[in-house]
Amino acid sequence: MKNRRSFLQQSVTAAALVAAAASSPGAQAARAAKSGPRKFKLKYGPHFGMFKTQTGDDPVAQLEFMADQGFTAFEDNGLMARPVDVQEKIGATLAKRGMTMGVFVIDGGDNWKTSLTTGKAEFRDKFLETCRAAVDTAKRVNARWATVVPGYFERKLPIGIQTGNVIDILRAGAKILEPANLTMVLEPLSDNPDLFLRTSDQAYAICRAVDSPSCKILYDMYHMQRNEGDIVAHIDHAWSEIAYFQVGDNPGRKEPGTGEMNYRNLFAHISGKGYDGVFGMEHGNSKPGKEGEVALIDAYVAADSF
Repeated sequence: MKNRRSFLQQSVTAAALVAAAASSPGAQAARAAKSGPRKFKLKYGPHFGMFKTQTGDDPVAQLEFMADQGFTAFEDNGLMARPVDVQEKIGATLAKRGMTMGVFVIDGGDNWKTSLTTGKAEFRDKFLETCRAAVDTAKRVNARWATVVPGYFERKLPIGIQTGNVIDILRAGAKILEPANLTMVLEPLSDNPDLFLRTSDQAYAICRAVDSPSCKILYDMYHMQRNEGDIVAHIDHAWSEIAYFQVGDNPGRKEPGTGEMNYRNLFAHISGKGYDGVFGMEHGNSKPGKEGEVALIDAYVAADSF
């Protein structure tokens, strides 16, 4: 009996030592090195500022950090306003780290108020001028998609006339973008009730009328949860015209898991349909500082585990 008790005590002690060794920083680092860097199933694309507590403001440092965390894409709404040398640094870093460039905004000023619905020559000319500049921007970062917002609803015109005006101008823009293999993605929004484009079926009809590979839909799931709901069904309806997705939970427009939306199921559904493009992380962080940045990464790890 005594020998048996001694044997059991020794076994417990040995097990405790093994557990302690396994949980030591050195052992954890060894396991991490063995398993390699994190690999997400999908191309989630952060934007500048999401990890600034740990990276500072330098764009190259931010991109390097994103890549080190396992992100394989990136998007930057304000890219066109950045100096050319910064755009070139972004492009070089993305190429070096094997990251896909997501959307930037084709923006000729106040993008929401520059309304293509009016049919006015001043808005048409400015839009087409910006499309030409966007082609040069896209080349520097190897971009394939650029966001377009048609602007405000024009209350002086019937909705059908507004829609026709938008279609005509987008057709002209598509002719500029097609040779560069750059696709404008129309984004229905929920921010302001004065905006013309608000639902995916409306965007679908416009894309079908423009009839160009350079005019498709950006389906921002945060905005569409607010404006139309029943997201899976609407994605299926508009599938042939969707070229890009953006992420944001509702309410709050923060990372997945902070609101009412089941992003694990949404990612599984979209991936299952064969989509291999970018999911732009078009949202804020739910918590400040490093804690919030870590929570954001953890949220994508959880949502990616489908």
